Amino acid sequence: MTTTIIILVLSAVFFAMGKVRSDLVALCALVALLLTGILTPQEALSGFSNSVVIMMVGLFVVGGAIVQTGLAKKASGKLMTLAGDSELGLFLLLMVVTAVIGAFVSNTGTVALMMPIVVSLAQKAKMRASRLLMPLAFASSMGGMLTLIGTPPNLVIQEALAENGFEPLKFFSFLPVGIVCIIVGIVVLLPLSKRFLNGSKQRQDGETGKKRAKSLDDLMEEYNLKDNLSVFTVGKLSIANNKTLAELDIHHRYGLTVLEVRRIKQPRSPLMKEVEQRLAGPDTKLTEGDIVYVSGDPIQATKFAADMKLGNTSEELAFYDIGIAEVVLMHNSRLCGKTLKETGLRRLYNVNALGVRRGENYITEGLADMTFRQGDIILIQGKWKNISRIADVADGIVVMGQPLEEASRVTLDYKVPLAAAIMLLMIQTMVFDFIPVAPVTAVMVAGLLMVITGCIRSVEAAYKTINWESIVLIAAMLPMSVALEKTGASAMVANLLADNLGQASPYALLAGVYFTTSLLTMFISNTATAVLMSPIALTSAAAIGVSPYPMLFAVTLGASMCFASPFSTPPNALVMQAGGYSFMDYIKVGLPLQIIMGLVMIVVLPLIFPF
Repeated sequence: MTTTIIILVLSAVFFAMGKVRSDLVALCALVALLLTGILTPQEALSGFSNSVVIMMVGLFVVGGAIVQTGLAKKASGKLMTLAGDSELGLFLLLMVVTAVIGAFVSNTGTVALMMPIVVSLAQKAKMRASRLLMPLAFASSMGGMLTLIGTPPNLVIQEALAENGFEPLKFFSFLPVGIVCIIVGIVVLLPLSKRFLNGSKQRQDGETGKKRAKSLDDLMEEYNLKDNLSVFTVGKLSIANNKTLAELDIHHRYGLTVLEVRRIKQPRSPLMKEVEQRLAGPDTKLTEGDIVYVSGDPIQATKFAADMKLGNTSEELAFYDIGIAEVVLMHNSRLCGKTLKETGLRRLYNVNALGVRRGENYITEGLADMTFRQGDIILIQGKWKNISRIADVADGIVVMGQPLEEASRVTLDYKVPLAAAIMLLMIQTMVFDFIPVAPVTAVMVAGLLMVITGCIRSVEAAYKTINWESIVLIAAMLPMSVALEKTGASAMVANLLADNLGQASPYALLAGVYFTTSLLTMFISNTATAVLMSPIALTSAAAIGVSPYPMLFAVTLGASMCFASPFSTPPNALVMQAGGYSFMDYIKVGLPLQIIMGLVMIVVLPLIFPF
């Protein structure tokens, strides 16, 4: 027992110091429990197969797809409209919406779904995401107190009451308690988050001291492609129908550059919409329904459309599969001293040249006969993977920026309905008990569907959405609860409570039950703590002849309202990296909230459930 407590205390010290990565501290504690023989290898590794950890992995992927499709941006825009320009309104709206969702969906699921929306929301409101992410995690836990299914400890005390012959709790028996939790949370978090979370390690682009990389919109504007962009559709009676670009000779006849030919595959179900982007080349054939993007003189573009009997459309240029990037020609580039025709740029690298920046001049006309020089910056267009590959296969050509990273930021907005449908299906499966699918299974299926249906760009992109530091942290700390129970440390604390407060006043016992449960939850899972404390609370209540209901509610509240540690609940761990929080941030904000919540509940619980 002593060894386990020493390892736990040392871990807490290193977490608080913040000098060593939290996942590394957790792994060291895990290895120490293994080497001392307190845990068997099976027990030590059980955290990595725990359903909560697997669910967190899946939810990161689902959350990544929500961002990739632009669903998060759309949702944040709706919330911004409701909140207006008020920072207070935004904070209140976020807390209430998150709590309501958390009443029906697991707090882990709620945070994973809301986190990308909140990050997007913070960007729109020009706020630090850290200002909102920790309140988001805490609000999800508070929302769990609104309903019977909101959090596992609620079900634990329900089972304890039923087994001992007491009247079971109803679905909304928790509602008054949950409302008080949310009110206290808002009142306490509003000043604390403003005071302590505005100075987190997370920084905006302009605060890092680094120059922001050019966005795709910046490049379009810089080379004047956006103002000179025209979009047309090929109809059944169009002269361009079933003809190649070489046959149409658009560049020589009209002085226009075809940027892209897009084909939208619209099956019967709007959820399965697919977009095929094709790089414009001499052999590209136009067919009915194709969308043609051309750049050049708008008057010539209108003449081209009239001659070819093309229709107009409002489809905007997007960079789903085809992107743009700048490349710099070095002195040893094979392109130097050659014209675009002579370089065979398209044949060698499967990219088109859209423009050249030479000094302060931007050249977009007559590129075919232009001779390239050392130092020229060429705006190229092609498949994202082909643009990225140039850096590896072409000597003397330097690709500016990170094309694959830029591609990952492009929203696949045509996938929004499908991503929303998958997310809602997952939520429904998790909410309704009559659906015979475990929550972890629902999340795994949703994550796989997001990848298979293309709501997230690739398997590699899916892996990048997972915050492995948070995953390892929670997986390595979960076996600590096994060690505390196995060595009798947690039982010792619980028994001391019963012995010392069992015959005291009801309020003293209520306070003892609440804060002991709260303390234990900082080191072992909230469900395990509730299972451990429920019989003790029942026995203690019977010993002094009072109702067990306030005592058991103190157990579920103490187990669920644990805010002072990043690893006490999965939601706290989920937002740690994204918000740039340290262990001490949870102490500064979460500990006062945890204590105030406890003090309020010691007064409120006997009013709702009399002794």
